[in-house]
Amino acid sequence: MSTLTIELPDELAEEARTKGLLAPAAIEAMIRDALRRSAAGDLFAAADKLTAAEFPPMTLEEIQEEVNAVRLERRQRGSGA
Repeated sequence: MSTLTIELPDELAEEARTKGLLAPAAIEAMIRDALRRSAAGDLFAAADKLTAAEFPPMTLEEIQEEVNAVRLERRQRGSGA
């Protein structure tokens, strides 16, 4: 468990305290929410990069070949081959 010290303007700290936002559970929830939103933002940024890369579309057969290759690789790793 980590301990954090933050500095806030007195007025903001008092308002946050009154609303229960400085309780450890509330701060944890806010940080977890911010991390989820950040991860979602990262996902959308990656999707934008993929779109900008303009890869040619894959056929269903090509997609199935890729899936089969990944499955085979996982089986081989799982069996120690």
